[in-house]
Amino acid sequence: MNDLKRLALPALAAAVLASTLSGCAPLMLGGAAVGTMVAVDRRTSAAQLEDETIELRAASRLGEVLGSLAHINVTSYNRQVLLTGEVPDAASKQLAEQTVTKVDNVRSVINELAVMRASSLTQRGNDVYITGKVKATLVDAKDLTATAFKVVTERGTVHLMGRVTQRESERATALVRQVSGVTRVVRAFEIISEEELARIAPKAPTPAAAPVSAAQPASAAK
Repeated sequence: MNDLKRLALPALAAAVLASTLSGCAPLMLGGAAVGTMVAVDRRTSAAQLEDETIELRAASRLGEVLGSLAHINVTSYNRQVLLTGEVPDAASKQLAEQTVTKVDNVRSVINELAVMRASSLTQRGNDVYITGKVKATLVDAKDLTATAFKVVTERGTVHLMGRVTQRESERATALVRQVSGVTRVVRAFEIISEEELARIAPKAPTPAAAPVSAAQPASAAK
């Protein structure tokens, strides 16, 4: 538990710093409380780069149309964009979705924005902590590949993204629902078949054979 708290503190500090520099309602890339484990990713490298570009463009355009009126997190996975955070009214929520839909290469938009006052720094810090616990839970599950999941937490609601099989989706959802502090789980998965998973899953490296050296003749006894 102490290790998780230590992991959460840097992320919380970054969120606080971003809020201080950008005003009371910053636009965040990848979510205010997002965990993306740096390791095996089931997206191609080109898709990962494209997602980063989408996040940057979407955040920039949202800043132009909404400014400091909203606190919006933009997370793109395989060109599917998730919007989380808070906006002042229904019109702003609709405008945010329309704005992001027009960004180049966006395939679809999942609009999870809430019409309410922006969340507090305390709440965002708690979301970071919940994300850490969710990631740890997925790592502990030996029948799941934790790096296949992207986790976004907003006001206790955990959003799960990734390219996963139906089995992985159901297993991960059941585990996350048991994490303390999680009030709701939203699945934004791209479901793939077990056959496709077998094709894209990294193969374990074949152990190298030990070098064989010629036997040296024993020294003659003197």
